[in-house]
Amino acid sequence: MVTTSADAAGLCSFVDASPSPFHVCESVAKVLEANDFRELKESHQWPSQPGRHYVIRGGSIVAWDSTARGRSFRIVGGHTDSPNLRVKQNPDLRSAGLRMVGLEKYGGAWLNSWLDRDLGISGRLAIREPDGLREHLIRIDDPVLRVPQLAIHLSEDRAGVSLDPQRHVNAVWGVGVDGPGFMEWIAAQAGVALDQVLGWELMTHDLAPSRVVGVGGDLISAPRLDNQGTCYAGTRALIDAIESESSAAIPVLALFDHEEVGSGSDRGASSDLLGTVLERIVLAGGGSREDYLRSMAMSACASGDMAHATHPNYPDRHEPAHQIAINGGPVLKVNQNLRYASDAAGEALFAVAADKAGVPLQRYVHRADLPCGSTIGPLTATRTGLNTVDVGAPQLAMHSAREVMGSADVGMYSAALAAFLAP
Repeated sequence: MVTTSADAAGLCSFVDASPSPFHVCESVAKVLEANDFRELKESHQWPSQPGRHYVIRGGSIVAWDSTARGRSFRIVGGHTDSPNLRVKQNPDLRSAGLRMVGLEKYGGAWLNSWLDRDLGISGRLAIREPDGLREHLIRIDDPVLRVPQLAIHLSEDRAGVSLDPQRHVNAVWGVGVDGPGFMEWIAAQAGVALDQVLGWELMTHDLAPSRVVGVGGDLISAPRLDNQGTCYAGTRALIDAIESESSAAIPVLALFDHEEVGSGSDRGASSDLLGTVLERIVLAGGGSREDYLRSMAMSACASGDMAHATHPNYPDRHEPAHQIAINGGPVLKVNQNLRYASDAAGEALFAVAADKAGVPLQRYVHRADLPCGSTIGPLTATRTGLNTVDVGAPQLAMHSAREVMGSADVGMYSAALAAFLAP
């Protein structure tokens, strides 16, 4: 059943709890643990008995229920990362009597949207202990950083400033010269000495909470909807699919880090993560390599990423025959140049799922004279050979520090993904 208010509130809570890809994995894992999933380590032997399990590799997570009937897989994929500003390795700067933190653009961040916002810090630290190294998630929700806009009086033409990512996105965090360096301060927040911090992946996040907005509460304003909208909907879909007990396939949720920068990492969609996990599920259950290859030939993946709703102020930037409505239902994305992986077979699978879920289905095509973005879909299809279809939920302001989607779309998106996982 598709609802609205609870779905919107749930997504807002999820996003606010998940300022970094590592925290996304933590948030997803909490939901999984509450539904009898147990974590497996890749370095350990996996149990031969069917069960509900998940694996975390850095900022990526794969979860599955092998108690489901069937020998094939149904997979919902997505990504945990979002465009933002990240901390440089030597972050301490000084300029004009101010203490600054050097920041670096990550992915296709819409830089102007990050100006004049109260920013916190999140990510992970690699900490040296007497008995080895440990990972420590860090989240600082105090407004310690701010990237100030240039005053309109100092702009050359008062029409706006073109931002140089090297010079114009460093953050102010203090006045004068006194006080600890930035990483010394971070170490203190983690309760360790600076020389114990041997590595870090730190990023900024907007501190304004996610909100249900609009005169009728029919919109959601939040950071990182691209692609935490899919992370939330996919997690809910996995739980709903296994509770339905009607699946003829093993349902899998695969959320990857680093999509926004090309997925070329040990845990991105171009890595061996998904294929390795799927093969080990088959092998742990007593199957052979031949059984694994046969399973893959019968399997399918829905690559979930947010979709462009038609912008009311810029309708001319969209394909005229493919208008996408907020609260109009999930979106099937097609690109003839394979920026999306959808083909006729995959389109049909998701259309059946939407019909089964009782939700409308919209179809998106990018304007032919504009460059089209991409997703994990083509990478997953290339890496695994899985029949893959690209889908999403409509939103506005993609890659902005704050984005907008429809309240009703959360539930419809989740329902369609759940139906896809439980054919």
